[in-house]
Amino acid sequence: MNVMGKEVTLREGIVFGGNCPFVLIAGPCMLESEKLVMEVAERIKEITDRHNIPFVFKGSFDKANRSSIYSERGPGIKKGIKILEKVKEDLHIPVTTDIHEANQAEMVAGIVDIIQIPAFLCRQTDILVQAAKTNKIINIKKGQFLAPWDMKNAVVKIKESGNDQILLTERGTTFGYNNLVVDMRSLPTMREFNVPVVFDATHSVQVPGGLGQSTGGKKEFVPYLARAAAAVGIDALFLEVHPEPDQALSDGPNMIKLDELESFLQPIVGIDQLVKTRR
Repeated sequence: MNVMGKEVTLREGIVFGGNCPFVLIAGPCMLESEKLVMEVAERIKEITDRHNIPFVFKGSFDKANRSSIYSERGPGIKKGIKILEKVKEDLHIPVTTDIHEANQAEMVAGIVDIIQIPAFLCRQTDILVQAAKTNKIINIKKGQFLAPWDMKNAVVKIKESGNDQILLTERGTTFGYNNLVVDMRSLPTMREFNVPVVFDATHSVQVPGGLGQSTGGKKEFVPYLARAAAAVGIDALFLEVHPEPDQALSDGPNMIKLDELESFLQPIVGIDQLVKTRR
């Protein structure tokens, strides 16, 4: 198997793939407010700077697939882009967000460094093609309903649209009702497509619809899955982080508490270094 894969360079010091240290893609699930976003981004930057971890800030302007029609969805694309722009300009951090419609790709491309394709939309050709045409790095989350080898088709759609800057993210597979499991074999399997691979440790512990009108989660398993993925070999780690997960407007049951992030990351840094040294 191809254990290292292609390198995708975001900018100096942030390279996905090869034998480079893992990149942290982290932030709150939703761009709840400018104040919260800036607090989270600044704190994560302090931690990642201390431990020499490359960092990309993430946050969603619209949670378009909430369980309930009454659930909070976010600030919308115009306000969301302004918040992400402030993070990028004030803190000098690259940013990423997810899109849900093909026309949103061009709208976010002027600000974001990476365009994320949600798992439920990973087969939507028009969205993939329009995202590819921005020439941004495209991070495609593997659908909960797909085998890892099926993601080759998504990779081909991006490449045939003239873009070879692709990341693939593992975020769990549907296992019966209201449950996800992670097959760690998917990481080396998807790397065989010559793309860097990402592990989404927080969405992988979701219990979709588990709380009736909202998604539940088992965040106690996040550290175990993150360490296991690092031991297999990852090019980036995706985490959702919040100062008070129980008060978060979305995905609170899955998120890492901001005060616990540094201790969470320390063993993963060690595992990542060990795995890549032995390569």
